[in-house]
Amino acid sequence: MKLGPHLHRIGNDIVAAYLVETDEGVTVVDAGLSGHWPELLAELSAMGRSRADVRGLILTHGDTDHIGFAERLRRDHGVPVYVHEADAARARGEVKSKAPFGTFKVGAVASFLMYAGRKGGLRTTYLSEVITVRDGQVLDLPGAPRVIGMPGHSPGSIAVHVPIADAVFVGDALTTRHVLTGRSGPQPAPFTDDPALALASLARIEDLRATWILPGHGTPWNEGAVEAVRRIKAAAQAG
Repeated sequence: MKLGPHLHRIGNDIVAAYLVETDEGVTVVDAGLSGHWPELLAELSAMGRSRADVRGLILTHGDTDHIGFAERLRRDHGVPVYVHEADAARARGEVKSKAPFGTFKVGAVASFLMYAGRKGGLRTTYLSEVITVRDGQVLDLPGAPRVIGMPGHSPGSIAVHVPIADAVFVGDALTTRHVLTGRSGPQPAPFTDDPALALASLARIEDLRATWILPGHGTPWNEGAVEAVRRIKAAAQAG
């Protein structure tokens, strides 16, 4: 799906990943589930691109529903995979999230699990090698993506700001579709290690002049960061 001149999405509102395209090539942000691989190839083809045009893959964090095809892209096609140093062990499968399950609705959970099952979510391949990044780092990749530390969901959660795409990719720093309840709109994401820290981290993106706020789960948000953060804080207060 093309969202803008430099911006594409694969997957859907349950699990999504993104592509940034410039004259220099393609940067992929998050790798969804392993079964999103054909969608990646199809989107590249629709863009008039191929796997050879992918210069790098940035992970917003190391959870299994964000690293799906990352190792395949790295191992078979030589694409470097970047992740915050505090989530490197999680992306390699050495550390697992212990966040509580929280409130849920059976229908929403069933939809998530069925979709994840169809897309290979039960057979994740962890990363063998990663390149670690830090807060504030601008990567030498198409779009000059800037790393913004967003700890809370996980220790190494990041947002990725790409001005040319008018977008900030937030992973699970927030969500616009709660995978456990089905509730839509900007809100705190489930399975968060430290909810209070995650809420505080939203200040890191609140002043960004980016139209698109792009989560790993949910509808792309195009009403700006200020309004997204306002709604998330209100949702958090409402419980």
